[in-house]
Amino acid sequence: MAKFFLTTAIDYSNGDPHLGHALEKIGADVIARYRRLRGDEVHFLMGMDENSQSVMPIADKLGITPDAWVEQLAARFADYWRRLQCSHDDWIRTTEPRHTTAVHELLHRIQRNNPDDVYLADYEGLYCTGCEEYKTESQIVDGRCAEHPTLTLARHKERNHFFRLSRYRDRILAAITSGELAVEPEIRRNEILRLLEAGLQDISISRSRLAWGIPFPDSPGHTIYVWFDAVINYLSATGFPTPGYERLWPADLHIIGKGITRFHCVLWPAMCLSAGIAPPKAVWAHGYVQWLGAKMSKTAGTAVNLDDAINRHGADALRYFLMREVGFESDGDFTWDRFDARYTADLADGLGNLTARSLAMIEKYRGGVVPAGAPTPLDEEAVTRQIPAYLAAMDRYDLKAGAEAAWALVAAADLYISQSAPWSLAKAGRDAELDQVLAALYRTLYRVAILATPFLPEKGAVIWNALGRTEGIDQSAFDTLQAPPDQGVKVTRPAILFPKPNPA
Repeated sequence: MAKFFLTTAIDYSNGDPHLGHALEKIGADVIARYRRLRGDEVHFLMGMDENSQSVMPIADKLGITPDAWVEQLAARFADYWRRLQCSHDDWIRTTEPRHTTAVHELLHRIQRNNPDDVYLADYEGLYCTGCEEYKTESQIVDGRCAEHPTLTLARHKERNHFFRLSRYRDRILAAITSGELAVEPEIRRNEILRLLEAGLQDISISRSRLAWGIPFPDSPGHTIYVWFDAVINYLSATGFPTPGYERLWPADLHIIGKGITRFHCVLWPAMCLSAGIAPPKAVWAHGYVQWLGAKMSKTAGTAVNLDDAINRHGADALRYFLMREVGFESDGDFTWDRFDARYTADLADGLGNLTARSLAMIEKYRGGVVPAGAPTPLDEEAVTRQIPAYLAAMDRYDLKAGAEAAWALVAAADLYISQSAPWSLAKAGRDAELDQVLAALYRTLYRVAILATPFLPEKGAVIWNALGRTEGIDQSAFDTLQAPPDQGVKVTRPAILFPKPNPA
């Protein structure tokens, strides 16, 4: 088994999650589930960024302690990810002792290995409270932060500890150019390359007079800058600095939003290099879920209520819609009309109807027992076209194309039913031909159940069980995609997979 350490960005403790958070977590979970099917030893990490300076004002406003606030919010986030069927193996919070230990140790290694990489200096600049960073001129549009245009930038001046980021420009540029550090998709890699080619500035890694956060070692009155602290969570979760952490490290894939690429593709690798630790292998930066053309944001108040989105058609339907309609690369709009349309066409009238029709015919014509049947053009479509397309798409993290390939098999099966007309074959007593059609439909459902499971973990399992499978959908099942075991299996019809809402 190949090790595959997969992480998502950890979420700010400043309000409930929205569809933008859900897109990232669902996409990462689809990748994790797919890699497990391929046989990888996946370790999937998610968690919370709780050392944000926004924690104290929110807690004060609510009349509770910061600890109570982050505890409440972590529980709410974790509950949403459970409802959305996220299969993470670990849940890290940056207020945990294991994280503080790792942060201090990494900083200690930087200071020991490269003593002049951390130094004291005065800094003055425009600060965005939403990003929790000083903004450069290129990051400001019309006097506002490009990521948080509703917030006013504040001018701050303070004496801080700095990290000599500028020293690592050439090494990071070489790593990305050579593919040693893969930054995808291409548009994000090009953005980072342009940033590196323009040169890097050293970065402040402490804040003064903040009572919330990880104390900066041997520097009373200073806390560690939240972004310096936050990215270390990926290392904290490996058990670092305890010997054996290398079983997981380096991370095979960091999944993040496109707005935080500089921290993950520049600052974080530089920190690792300075400390004498291997940098991560790859970063995938997805786009944003938009509402009426604007990024979904708690700060800007443009976030669709995640409860409403889950409750509308169920968790599997939301997972499928976000991956198929929005995708995992570019920005994409969410609308209720498109959600309803996809649910009806692809799930209720598509996969749900195909499952019901196929199993009903096997029950009606063969008593629920799958007959023997030679391969058909439907099998050829699966084996030579859609399964290879699915594998290629999923391997390059093109989850939208992966879903399209799986559902192309659903469309092909519907067309096959229309063309073969099994009801006419039964009426005419053409039993051998009818057996061939029914067996082909069973094999198609078998394949679709496996390919769809990363997107629809709950409904995929229901279809699998209806197909008479008692084993789980795992690597062993995945390895039978080319030639599914079919003859003599007893099937049952499940309840309606994707019920249509009652008309108003």
